[in-house]
This record gives sequence, C-alpha cells and structure tokens, in this order.
Amino acid sequence: MSQFFQVHPENPQARLIKQAVDIIKSGGVIVYPTDSSYAVGCRIGEKTAVERIRRLRRLDDKHNFTLVCSDLSQLGLFAKVDTVAFRLLKTYTPGPYTFILNATREVPRMLLHPKRRTIGLRVPAHPIAQALLTELGEPLISSSLILPGESLPMSAPHHMRQVLEHHVDLIIDGGFGGLEASTVIGLVNDEVEVIRVGCGDPAPFAELV
Repeated sequence: MSQFFQVHPENPQARLIKQAVDIIKSGGVIVYPTDSSYAVGCRIGEKTAVERIRRLRRLDDKHNFTLVCSDLSQLGLFAKVDTVAFRLLKTYTPGPYTFILNATREVPRMLLHPKRRTIGLRVPAHPIAQALLTELGEPLISSSLILPGESLPMSAPHHMRQVLEHHVDLIIDGGFGGLEASTVIGLVNDEVEVIRVGCGDPAPFAELV
C-alpha cells in the first residue's frame, strides 16, 4: 500500500519533503509532479526500483529514462556540455524540456542509449520537484507517468491513488498535473534537434536546426 502526501504546490512542507526523500533513499518508487506532467521516479543505482518502473509502464530495456537534476551544475556531472549546449541550457533551464546529451562516465550503463551513449536530462521548474532534488542531493531517475495503452500522462492524484497504490511506495499530490510530457531537444555533437514536441515551446530550438 503506497503512502499519499498532499504537498503544497508552491510552498512544499519541509517535513513531508524529508519523509519523501527518506522513502527514495530506502529504494522506493515515487510519483511526483513536474512542470510538464507527473513522473514516476527513483534513486540512481536502485536496480530493483528501476525494474519496478519498467514493469509499471511495460517498458523494454531500450527505453531511455531521464535524469532529473536540480540545476545545471548537477547536470554537468552526468553530461558532456559543449559551448552551444551550455548557452541553451543556461537560457532554458529550469523548464519543461528534456535535453539529450552525450553522457559522462558517471551515468549508470542501464540508463544509457545502447548505441549512442547519450542520456536525457532535465531541470524542472516545479517547486515540489526542486524541493525533492535539493533534499536528496542527487538526480532522480524518472519517466513520465503514462500507463500502458494510454497516450496521455495521468493527471489526477486521487485516480493515481486508486490505480497505483500497490505499485509505488509514495504518491505526492501536488494538485492536478499537466497532460503533456516535456519537449525533447537533442544537443549532441554541436547539433540541435527537436525530437519530441511537448509542453515546452520548441520554436527557439527549431530556429537553430
């Protein structure tokens, strides 16, 4: 049976954030809001938790998870950021974008694209996500909360509670979530590519393609 925390979307309660991070550190799988849609996530290195997310979403071993980071300095530990990428990241993070970058050796192999050694990273602007990441002190391995057979992310926390209470350890209710995942931008080898259009405006990047 999962826990269910009602957390203020603009001023997250420190006590609940600490309890949530304790669950993450103990190997738990959590559902939490971001500035795009709700996501399901766990701690880096927790293979059992990652497999639980794969089963929940019915993902194969080729699916790329995203590393959700608190800021650019944390992101820089896991991605090789050239001058072009840095300028764009500085301008558009935090925000509803996932950036595909060449990975550093800090990234666990299970998170890498099997052929290209790239990784998806994002810095969300949502206060709850930021509070979790700050308290945790490291990124979350995450995936949008889109269940098998569905095209849109889950958005109603009480519905999540009914459907997911035996599949995750914690659901954070931060209000209704968005219905679009993040916009995905490729920033590999000095090239800019709009890979997926979501809730982040792709126009600034489309002009650079």
